[in-house]
Amino acid sequence: MKSLLTAAENRNIGRAMLDYRMLADGDRVLLAVSGGVDSLVLAWLMHWWRNKAPVHYDLQTVHLDMQPEDGSRSDVADLICRELGHHDISCQVLAAEKPAPVSASQAKVSAKAVCFQCARSRRHQLFAYARKHGFTSIALGHHADDIVETFFLNLTCAGNISTMRPRQDLFSGRLALIRPLAYLRKKSIIAIANRLGLHPVSSNCPLSGKTRRDDIRQLVEHLYTKIPGSREHVFAALGNVRSEYLLTPVQ
Repeated sequence: MKSLLTAAENRNIGRAMLDYRMLADGDRVLLAVSGGVDSLVLAWLMHWWRNKAPVHYDLQTVHLDMQPEDGSRSDVADLICRELGHHDISCQVLAAEKPAPVSASQAKVSAKAVCFQCARSRRHQLFAYARKHGFTSIALGHHADDIVETFFLNLTCAGNISTMRPRQDLFSGRLALIRPLAYLRKKSIIAIANRLGLHPVSSNCPLSGKTRRDDIRQLVEHLYTKIPGSREHVFAALGNVRSEYLLTPVQ
């Protein structure tokens, strides 16, 4: 059967896996699917990759349903399960725990407080589920463009130089976050989805498209347009930090 990945896509995925040692024999991987094109492609990839990986790993796909209806799953969750089902991928649906309430004044001033509380609640629920069921890693669908956007987001809004790592070990090494798409651009992921016939499921979040990350995305796209080659150079710079030229006070 002809591969659904191009040689370049296959090489970049394999290189990310190898560079950050994302998978080891016997790993138990919990894969979080939001319904976006990135997580849907990752779900297909991680299931398909088991047929060629030199190691064996167990895999479970899970979706946190943000708006379950009277104890049953939402239409969004149904659509996600249907999309994955076309590729014989089962998905466990969990009712998302409600985040701590945000005051009206916070919500009015900025969507940041709402997004932070929601993201933190989902992250804690995933961590708890992984710990309870003995998973060694959580796979997330972040890609190269996400990594660059996070760098600019932290730089401009948090006052620090940092980003998402393709692999991040947590809880003294008991759990790892892995991002197998870390070396792929968004356009490559969309191309893979088109070949697979995967259709992203729209989020029912009222703040979708209105966050600070969306602002940063527009900013960096403008940068890429104005300065040819800057996309590749910024990504490369995140692995080429010259700390001796940063603002570190003399002790």
